[in-house]
Amino acid sequence: MAWIVLVISGLFEAAWATALGRSDGLTKLTPSIVFFVTMVISMLGLAFAMRTLPTGTSYAVWVGIGASTTVIFAMATGAEPFHIVRLLLVLGIVACVVGLKLVS
Repeated sequence: MAWIVLVISGLFEAAWATALGRSDGLTKLTPSIVFFVTMVISMLGLAFAMRTLPTGTSYAVWVGIGASTTVIFAMATGAEPFHIVRLLLVLGIVACVVGLKLVS
């Protein structure tokens, strides 16, 4: 259960990172609200997962999922340029996250 919550929390991390970028320094209301709500959900999920999973592993997986999802979403929406090397590097992050799950 902790792993499922951790993965979902990582996805919420990507949501708050994206919303923060779109909030224009927290000056736009809707993205700012999305940022705060998704940040709280993400942190609560991380805290829940850390009750049973090691801190280092939890944090690395959470950040890895959040960062890779944020980059992939940005490339998919055209907010950041797509390049095959960028995609391969993001897949490397994903592989490391999967590796942490396998050795836990």
